[in-house]
Amino acid sequence: MSARPLTVLVDAGPWLPVPPAGYGGIEAVLATLVPELRRLGVRVVLATVGESRLEVDEQVTTFAEPRFADIAAPYNRVMGVAAAHVDGVLQELRRRDDVDVVHSHLEAWGLVSYADAGVPVLHTLHWDLAKHPELYGRFDGRDRVFVNGVSAAQLAGAPAALRDQALGHVHLATPLADAEPPVAEAGDHLVVLARLTPAKGQDVAARLAHRTGRRVVLAGPVGPHHDAAALDAALAADPRAREHPDVAWFLDTVAPLLDGDRVRWVGALRGAERDRLVATASAQLCPLRWEEPGGTGIVESLALGTPVVGYARGCLPELLDEGSTGRLVAPDDEDALAALLADRAERTLDRAACRAAARHRFTPAVMARGYLALYREVLARAARPGRTPLLAVAEPSTG
Repeated sequence: MSARPLTVLVDAGPWLPVPPAGYGGIEAVLATLVPELRRLGVRVVLATVGESRLEVDEQVTTFAEPRFADIAAPYNRVMGVAAAHVDGVLQELRRRDDVDVVHSHLEAWGLVSYADAGVPVLHTLHWDLAKHPELYGRFDGRDRVFVNGVSAAQLAGAPAALRDQALGHVHLATPLADAEPPVAEAGDHLVVLARLTPAKGQDVAARLAHRTGRRVVLAGPVGPHHDAAALDAALAADPRAREHPDVAWFLDTVAPLLDGDRVRWVGALRGAERDRLVATASAQLCPLRWEEPGGTGIVESLALGTPVVGYARGCLPELLDEGSTGRLVAPDDEDALAALLADRAERTLDRAACRAAARHRFTPAVMARGYLALYREVLARAARPGRTPLLAVAEPSTG
């Protein structure tokens, strides 16, 4: 029996293309992971939307266009989108026998839908694990579905049933860590690099700017709207656009604090424009209200030599070296965070150490090797009668 490459079906979900146009958390992670997996010799089948342009071995398309605009709709209007996507992927799996592992990134649906597909599953948990207690508190993968986290802190807060089936965690990565960041002198502005939503605390950042005299730039989308022009056009076309929870929160809480000087919203920047904004920032500000599970923006900031100041929540303490690449205060202690900003405490942090941490800990190669090890563990644990034996699957190259 001849050996063949390890084949992994990576399910990116139906919400955004890979790579995303502008903001896209999970999709940006996959745009970083997949090329590195292929470099290691893994054959990748990507389940995504028709607008995806990432180079892969095969693409499975369930929707021609991304459905992110529907994601915050009432449940009875959006429930069928994820279901239809999973059904399309299952149909693809039933007609072929060359997929060795399904690597799912689709929230909730991706955990339960592939259990009886005849292929072992690794489900990556990208979100707050207190979010679905009815599912996570009783889930049983039956040695067919395994999970991994994106940080140790995230898994530590998981329900016991889910934590017992976790194979460990793999930190997120950024391609910026593989290259020298733009050469630039740090300015005096602070940046918040995240979609604008209550959990990310941009309203706190704006208040701190006015309170301390610092300048803060908010970079990210509001709901499905990538910039102010898109948001204004949507509101003018249909006042119901205000019903999106992130839009309503932004208009009521953040927009009144924007003054074009002390606090600016620049939308979802991409590429060199985003990198330049972050690389020239004195620090990234993270006044989080939630237990951040993965911290993509944190890793991107470090790769560009920009330290982080914020609340010690979620994965931040394990991604940052206190006093070297970041300064953190107790969660929700706005006075302590204001004191750091007023004193410009980030000036004592080491921008070279930030870049070094990204190069050593958060590169695509490190992330891909972590997932390759998890794929092997999944295959070792999940016996599949009637399918190609594991020993006949070629070992991917690690060169």
